[in-house]
Amino acid sequence: MEAVSVIIPAHDAARTIARTLASLVSEKEVIGEVLLVDDSSSDATAAVASDLSLQCGLPLCVVKSSCRDAGGSRNLALEQARFPWIYLIDADDIHLEGGLRALLAKAVGDRGADMVVGAYRRQVGGEERSTKLPGGYTKSGPANACAYLEGRIRSIAVGSALVSRRVVGDTRFPTGLAYDEDTLFWARLMAKASLAVLTRPIFIYFVSAERSDDRFTIRPAACFLEWRLALRRLRSCGIAERSLKTREGLVALKIARVHYARGDFDMAGRFLSVAEAAPRTGAAVWRCMRYRLKIALRRRFWAPAAQLQRA
Repeated sequence: MEAVSVIIPAHDAARTIARTLASLVSEKEVIGEVLLVDDSSSDATAAVASDLSLQCGLPLCVVKSSCRDAGGSRNLALEQARFPWIYLIDADDIHLEGGLRALLAKAVGDRGADMVVGAYRRQVGGEERSTKLPGGYTKSGPANACAYLEGRIRSIAVGSALVSRRVVGDTRFPTGLAYDEDTLFWARLMAKASLAVLTRPIFIYFVSAERSDDRFTIRPAACFLEWRLALRRLRSCGIAERSLKTREGLVALKIARVHYARGDFDMAGRFLSVAEAAPRTGAAVWRCMRYRLKIALRRRFWAPAAQLQRA
């Protein structure tokens, strides 16, 4: 069976990296190398990883980095990866036994598949949610890329997909973005890949809802413009302009939701206007209408109440 290069970006991950690596031990027969990118860690991430790998016989290579960026760290490892298949997982997630072998068997068995997307289990704030199944994918790369950006098919979580090094080629993660860099990477790959799906869960994805939302509150306008510029570079892949604009609207709506929840109604309204100007599905139209109404009501009743409290 062909071998896999496993790529793990890590920053101050000493608390979780042993658990992540231990979860990969059952896949040793198909792992050619584990490239752990130790990105500016101030703790014992590299030492903990090296000790665990030595005990378990994992072929670990620690790559030192000063990117302070998960995408940049993954890009360093992609430059060094030597084996035919690439598997990405984060330093705080858990691989499920047999998942990598199942992805690889599907890739080899489905002749011509450059990429296999599996299911995953999602855990938010310590509470496990339902299994997320891949759905809506076809054999057409450009169609998959457009549907992915428009939110019509299930998003890929890093750790649920296997992709051939050949199709990755010189494709890299955009760097310096506050969010959505994974989506842009996968969309660029999908545009040129033949894709297969696997319905078994591959890993457990740990999500911090608060940390995820925090990304949208730091320099919101500037970060959105930086992200939108990176999004528009996908035009070179032949992705339809409508799909790019739809993605803009979806991300803007997500940012509006976060600012609304945190009481910044002015910023929420600004991003809601961006979402309303984009092409939208029926569900997005309804969400925009609902948030516009909620913002109007909160402005009307919350502001006077706040003024009374201050008085």
